[in-house]
Amino acid sequence: MAMHYYLRLSFILLFVVTSIFCVYFIIKKRRNKKAPKQLSKEKYTSSMIEGMAEISVSNDSFFNIWPYINELKAAKILSNKIKESELIYKVYRNANENFEHILLTTEKENHFVKVVVDRNKKKPMGYLLLDL
Repeated sequence: MAMHYYLRLSFILLFVVTSIFCVYFIIKKRRNKKAPKQLSKEKYTSSMIEGMAEISVSNDSFFNIWPYINELKAAKILSNKIKESELIYKVYRNANENFEHILLTTEKENHFVKVVVDRNKKKPMGYLLLDL
């Protein structure tokens, strides 16, 4: 009977130690998570090398921005209150089709978050807050 007691105690102890390690690494991973990068004016203007043409929002040929939007919401740059169907305001693409500028609406009128996407690298370069 004593053997069963020690065996059960060792399994409980193993479970507790494993759980503590898992919680520690989850917390450590969340702290090291990088926030979305705000673009400098220089990088923003470098992405506007040639003229920008507006693309229809209903056209799905622009970059899949939804994972990046989730990062912006997690960093509290975008509000969770805005419906996803109303979030994308306008989409622009340069003449070379290297960059896309996606305007996202915010809660304030005439305030936008502009996400610049590098289509060659297939990833967002960063965001810029616009106050018109």
